Amino acid sequence: MAVAERIVFQPFIWQGAALRAGAPILCPNVDDARRRVDKIRAGILRVAGAVVVRMQVDEDIGDYGEPEYLEQVGDVPLVEED
Repeated sequence: MAVAERIVFQPFIWQGAALRAGAPILCPNVDDARRRVDKIRAGILRVAGAVVVRMQVDEDIGDYGEPEYLEQVGDVPLVEED
């Protein structure tokens, strides 16, 4: 299999005082992922926050490129930059 682009919507939820990752959702395109973010902003989707990440993946060899963060909304863990 060739390298493919993956768009992931990663929601986060509060469990007590801890911010936990919910189930990641693989989106068919960036617009679909951004619609999910818009639902959070509108109060339709109730999660603490979310990020949308794009990355290149070759699942056959287990190679995952550097994530590109496209959107962020609400409470999400800090991402450390190198």
